[in-house]
Amino acid sequence: MVKRPLWLRSAPVGAAALLSLLLLAAYAKEGNSMDEMVISSPAFNDQGIIPKKYTCDGADVSPPLKIEGVPAAAKSLALIADDPDAPAGTWVHWVIWGMDPKTGVIAEAGRPAGAVEGTNDFGRRGYGGPCPPSGTHRYFFKLYALDVVPALDARARKADLEKAMKGHVLASAQLVGRYGRR
Repeated sequence: MVKRPLWLRSAPVGAAALLSLLLLAAYAKEGNSMDEMVISSPAFNDQGIIPKKYTCDGADVSPPLKIEGVPAAAKSLALIADDPDAPAGTWVHWVIWGMDPKTGVIAEAGRPAGAVEGTNDFGRRGYGGPCPPSGTHRYFFKLYALDVVPALDARARKADLEKAMKGHVLASAQLVGRYGRR
């Protein structure tokens, strides 16, 4: 006969202990707010209005972005910026990968050294700013920490990057900005 540990012999105490361990494990796996990867911008708050400068109505340059909390095991970072509110379906504004995981800032109108910018839905490489035909749209800047450096051609699109990232995402974060033309 296998002897169970004392804490398992008492059902209420054993169940409570097991529940506590499961909750602790779940918390540790998800991390607390101090350990999570975060993407932000000094130009606009999450869910805030993207300044005109970063849109087709302004200079059409990428906004400055700040990156924090990248997992130590990350080999690279990737970013996809898109608009799920576009009339014809999600419109891709920026696809960039191969960023050094130590990247803490993407400068305004910048691309980190060594990173590759893919093809957006405007048909060109690099950033294409918000340019909604009507109404206010949401623009998602989605950051991914990867355990690989995707080996993609510079003409790659969002779908190509997503395929290359499948099974390799260690952490993700997003920043959402809004923009409407007047």
